[in-house]
Amino acid sequence: MEYRIEKDSLGEKRVPKDVYYGIQTLRAVENFPISGFKPFPEFVTAFVYIKKTAALVNTDLGLLDSKISKAIVQAADEILNGKHRDQFVVDVFQAGAGTSHNMNTNEVLCNRAIEILGGKRGNYSVVHPNDHVNMAQSTNDTFPTAMRLSTLMRHGELRKALEGVISAFKQLSRTSADVVTSARTHLQDAVPITYGQIFGAYAAMLTKALRRLEGAADQLRYLNIGGTAAGTGVNSHPEYASRMAEKLSELTRLSLEKGMDLVECSQSTADMAAYSAALKLLALDLSKISNDLRLYSSGPKTGLAEIELPAVQPGSSIMPGKVNPVICECLNMVSFQVIGNDSAVSWASQAAQFQLNVMMPVIIFNILFSMKILIEMLNVFKEKCLDGIRVDRNRAQHYFENSMGLATILNPMIGYSAAADVVKEALKNDQSIIQTLKAKKILSDAEFKKRFAIDRITQPKLTERPSSK
Repeated sequence: MEYRIEKDSLGEKRVPKDVYYGIQTLRAVENFPISGFKPFPEFVTAFVYIKKTAALVNTDLGLLDSKISKAIVQAADEILNGKHRDQFVVDVFQAGAGTSHNMNTNEVLCNRAIEILGGKRGNYSVVHPNDHVNMAQSTNDTFPTAMRLSTLMRHGELRKALEGVISAFKQLSRTSADVVTSARTHLQDAVPITYGQIFGAYAAMLTKALRRLEGAADQLRYLNIGGTAAGTGVNSHPEYASRMAEKLSELTRLSLEKGMDLVECSQSTADMAAYSAALKLLALDLSKISNDLRLYSSGPKTGLAEIELPAVQPGSSIMPGKVNPVICECLNMVSFQVIGNDSAVSWASQAAQFQLNVMMPVIIFNILFSMKILIEMLNVFKEKCLDGIRVDRNRAQHYFENSMGLATILNPMIGYSAAADVVKEALKNDQSIIQTLKAKKILSDAEFKKRFAIDRITQPKLTERPSSK
């Protein structure tokens, strides 16, 4: 391998001749062989957008030579179009604040810009990674800005995937609105409920989760770019911060604004933690829904078996014909991972000291990781599970008719205590509530039909004074 010699404030090192990154990136690679995970593509994209925008803005402000600026912009556009992506080599677990990733980006853009201007990589007298590519910037404002941008870039995909699941549950709610079963509370028989209500509740649950995510995403639009090292804006033009937000909005097609207090924005990662928390809350709801579907589909002969999930693969290496709810199981695992990721984000967010949170790299890694697996999982969950769910009407009707929770319907007619006696007698005689009522002739056939009509027992229909017995 051929090398070039590069020098920084710590001394000289041999850098592979044909790479675009430089000495500071190489030091980071040597210092942090931690996970093998490299930055998410959208994070690289966000960072490059920042560098491109800074070159344009600084040139417009008369601070950066136009030839150098054009070369930096061309290099940035090449990366944005998919080239040189293999040059972003720093592990996601790296030096605090993300300085290593910032310098990786600076060096790649710098050396490509040098080539564009006819120079040789490593000749920083042509273009300098700090003086030119990093002009009016610090890791302390570029990294948190890239965190916000990259999250917003993926937010639309997450919204679309979640809306697909919500739509699927709404469709299931419509097609099973007349299927009645027994609700369960404390895992015991409860009052009647329709599958339309069950699936509708899941749609409502996830709609609320989406609203929380949208609200959290809205706060990510406010950037601290231009705050430089501590939020004070030192070494930047007075108009730089506002121009950066405006130009980034134009280039990324995101609605972005300058933060109200750049000192606050530079040290607090609460907005990122809030988005992570919204992801966690979504994961909690998804895990609950997954648990329910697994229970409703348990069986086929020794469980509830009220619904049938699509069979997507054999379920056992030893039990022939066994089919497991594997999509729901995978959804549970993804949810657990997202919950764990949020814990890491929370710990990292509270670790800020004075004017900077140096734990930002682990924050954005976990948020983007959560978003990635949620997006993919939601799409799979809809396609391979929800779209093929079948409700067993006969089985649901059986549970409805045999639930002890039906005694609740008697409360307004005969009172709680008398209704409790009906439950005891039904259990003693191994009868359903309906069979006991008919045997004791508590209700006539006409009265039974009226009192136990589906719309009456699954909705608020009490219009008469309850019995005082």
